[in-house]
Amino acid sequence: MSAPAEPIEAISQRVDIFISAQREGVTDAGTEAARFVSAAADAATGGKRLRGRFCIAGWRAVEEASVRAGEAPEPVVAAAAALEVFHAAALVHDDLIDNSDTRRGRPAAHRALEAGHRDSGWRGDADAFGRSAAILLGDLLVAWSDDLLEEGLAETSPARAAAARREYALMRREVTLGQFLDIAEESAFVTEPDDRHAERALRVASFKSARYSVQQPLAIGAALAGADAAQAAALAAFGHPLGMAFQLRDDVLGVFGDEAATGKPSGDDLREGKRTVLIAYAREALAPGARRIVDELIGDPDLDAEQIASLQQTIVETGALDRIERLIADYAHEADRALSGARLGNAAVAELRDLAHAATVRTT
Repeated sequence: MSAPAEPIEAISQRVDIFISAQREGVTDAGTEAARFVSAAADAATGGKRLRGRFCIAGWRAVEEASVRAGEAPEPVVAAAAALEVFHAAALVHDDLIDNSDTRRGRPAAHRALEAGHRDSGWRGDADAFGRSAAILLGDLLVAWSDDLLEEGLAETSPARAAAARREYALMRREVTLGQFLDIAEESAFVTEPDDRHAERALRVASFKSARYSVQQPLAIGAALAGADAAQAAALAAFGHPLGMAFQLRDDVLGVFGDEAATGKPSGDDLREGKRTVLIAYAREALAPGARRIVDELIGDPDLDAEQIASLQQTIVETGALDRIERLIADYAHEADRALSGARLGNAAVAELRDLAHAATVRTT
């Protein structure tokens, strides 16, 4: 997923400036604290900066409707950077919940912390330490995201700052709820009729990803530009279906993605037991006996390459993958239609369409 360097560099530089200040703030807390902050810095490094880019794009879409927008000002870049720090927190906790060993081709945060315990020759259970420390690491990153957001909002008007805070708070609540719905569905699916699984998986996708990854970042940026109700509604009508398409593409990559591109083992979602729309569609097309076999396999952390390949073949043969691809295309088309006639900047609308393509047609 290629992207223009300018917004990514601006966001990453703002994150780096903030983290440098955090390092200086713990110089009197000892080497363990310094290592903990370094672990947080590592977690916030890299990635596509997608949420931050949507935040800047939301600001630009509104700003260009009234004046020619230049470079994003400090409040917008800080908000975009805060979103990326919050996303780092979400990934730390997500990897812990899913028992994932890797993230972006490197050890997941809890595994890195575990290795640090072991390499230091510390006493006790290294695995338990890594997991406990990762919970606190995610909490620290959430606190950092709030601090960074407030740094930026101090330089904008009280009305726009209040509007951005409301959107940011909504994003935090919804993604936390979505994460819970995600893990709940891995257990609760057995109590629901088979024909409701796809509907419930779509609900998870909406709360866990669509609103969090696209819709709310756009809303935060738009709020910082002083969006009116019509502009906010147009961006929401674009952002939610695009976010759904983004998550469905993520679900496909979680089953069929190339480890070299995604940084996670192929079929990892199958080992983790993710009850996605892709899995729901596959189950709908299977006879009861075959469905039971699939249910027994999905969620087994010890699935080998042959079992993963067999499940992948089953998903393809049921037509589930084709259905998901059509649904992704439908959501992308719905998002594009929402931009037609909207009172948003023309150049920014073109940028939003580029971002939409990058978010839905990708391999990572």
